[in-house]
Amino acid sequence: MSTAARRPFRRGAPPTGTGYVRRGPVPAPAAAATAAKPLRKPVFTTIDQLRPQTHGHTLTARVLSARTVLDKQSANQSRTRVAECLVGDHTGTILVTARNDQIDLVKPNTTVIFRNAKIDMFKGTMRLAVDKWGRIEVTDAADFKVKEDNNMSLVEYELVDVAEEED
Repeated sequence: MSTAARRPFRRGAPPTGTGYVRRGPVPAPAAAATAAKPLRKPVFTTIDQLRPQTHGHTLTARVLSARTVLDKQSANQSRTRVAECLVGDHTGTILVTARNDQIDLVKPNTTVIFRNAKIDMFKGTMRLAVDKWGRIEVTDAADFKVKEDNNMSLVEYELVDVAEEED
């Protein structure tokens, strides 16, 4: 096989085609597509509606207490901080795992909004967490009384494999 048969174009010259052809209509520019969609209003949930391994929660809660569980300086001079905060609303309370800069926002007696929060499981109990896709915002003081006798983090869950019954 000659060199010309293996290489259909000269060195340095662009290939004549890739062999791929577009199917269907040409997609609209990204800017026009995002401008047409209106933003959705957030759907707020309450603490008693939270379930294990769920995500995308938006809720307003008052911070009752906060305690640091880890404050560690690593070799490359970066600092890792983790705090457990008890937060609550009018339906119950739950523990929140706050990390690094989030700790400065969740001070006791402040009201915060958790956006796109998720439920992590720790030793069989639920913990509310906000990762890089979520947000914690400090807001005006809420007018609800916290129901402290319904701590959702004290309820233990067990992961059970359910085998399908064969008839």
